[in-house]
Amino acid sequence: MHDVARLAQVSVSTVSYVLTGTRPISQATRNKVLAAMAQLDYQPNAMARGLASRRSRILGLLMPMDERGLGATETAFVTGAAAAASSAGYHLVLSPVGGSNLDDLRRLASQRMLDGVVLMEVQLADERVTVLQEAGVPLVLIGRTGDAGTLSYVDIDFDQTVREAVAHLVGLGHRRIVYVNHSAATLASGYGPALRTRDAFTAAMAGHGLEPVMIAAEDSAAGGRAALAAAFAQAPELTAVLAMNESAIFGILGELTGRGLSVPDDVSVVSMVTSPQVAELATPALTAMTSPGSALGRIAIEALVRHLDGPAAERHPNGSAAERHLSGSAAERHQQLLPCALEVRGSTAAPRSHPPMGADQ
Repeated sequence: MHDVARLAQVSVSTVSYVLTGTRPISQATRNKVLAAMAQLDYQPNAMARGLASRRSRILGLLMPMDERGLGATETAFVTGAAAAASSAGYHLVLSPVGGSNLDDLRRLASQRMLDGVVLMEVQLADERVTVLQEAGVPLVLIGRTGDAGTLSYVDIDFDQTVREAVAHLVGLGHRRIVYVNHSAATLASGYGPALRTRDAFTAAMAGHGLEPVMIAAEDSAAGGRAALAAAFAQAPELTAVLAMNESAIFGILGELTGRGLSVPDDVSVVSMVTSPQVAELATPALTAMTSPGSALGRIAIEALVRHLDGPAAERHPNGSAAERHLSGSAAERHQQLLPCALEVRGSTAAPRSHPPMGADQ
């Protein structure tokens, strides 16, 4: 940095400001510094800069994964977060840390490798939140705990999403609608989306004077086939299936075909929290409540960066990321819900025996 400063005829601190962006520098001066860096083939050492500034410029996206890996819908969250991190001058690291890896998470947090963390697949009582808070790691949730009043989060508005999905089917004339959720184990673990959609479905059906039927399904095609068989056992007259289990949805469609039933003529199907890419894979293409995954990933990172670089950072410019974060006020928290958007494709229609509401009888 001293060599760069001498060649550019500026102070060492000016070179530092150009590299870190901590103070405004005129474009002319910035160009001189960058030209000197290029001439000297100077590459700043990120680890050394992190030691000096207590900042790594690395953010973590903690997303539990199983052997299935990432599908198109999950990938949208990651790409949205990665693009936002890059735009803010940070690197994003994806780590598959779930609730069963708390020791790994403690080690990761204690090493101070990450300036902050975005947490995904949040449970209503999520021990990962406690571990990160105790370690002083700034965090934003994609999802919500049961008591998220003091936390920053972005999440899907499950109440509105389910309400609109049910209203779409009821408006077509469906009266016997079955909801295929995630597995019983997922529900028992306290997974927020599964529990919130269960409750929202019950409320939405009650609002139309209809009886709710929910089936838990393993996250697999076989689970979808088994769930549909259970659905017919409980509600043999069903005319519509609402599902929030992307891994099971193709098993549901396969089981309908195996029973000689046509979609949507015999049974309508709506997939919730689904990407357009997945919806278009089915035949017919699925009517879906399209996931705002990319937007959620972007907003979460932007909120985290504001925690790291915003007013609290200005009050404590030399403090650690945790000190700056913990000094933030309630006004600096970000709490936002985004609904899924209904996209009607080929998998929903009026049931044969019930014309749509408002249609000529």
